[in-house]
Amino acid sequence: MIKHIVMWKLKDPAEAARFKDELLACRGIVPGMREFEVATRSEGLEANVDVLLYSVFEDKAALDAYQVHPRHKQAGALLGQLREARTVLDYEI
Repeated sequence: MIKHIVMWKLKDPAEAARFKDELLACRGIVPGMREFEVATRSEGLEANVDVLLYSVFEDKAALDAYQVHPRHKQAGALLGQLREARTVLDYEI
């Protein structure tokens, strides 16, 4: 299994809900996606980022299929305009 963790710092933190909704539209778009959770910073709790994606894929082929899926590409084009920085870590378990 592959865990795919992505964190974003937004240009305008007020866009976090819109960003989250766009990401959630990618849930379940490919076979082999086992988990898909999107979180936004909670007021009063420590955070260095505004939005986080935690996802788990059955294997690298499923992650690769997600990365090139047209819905994911569409989301990435919009979200790329809203973000200041992006950090990612994929790892095998």
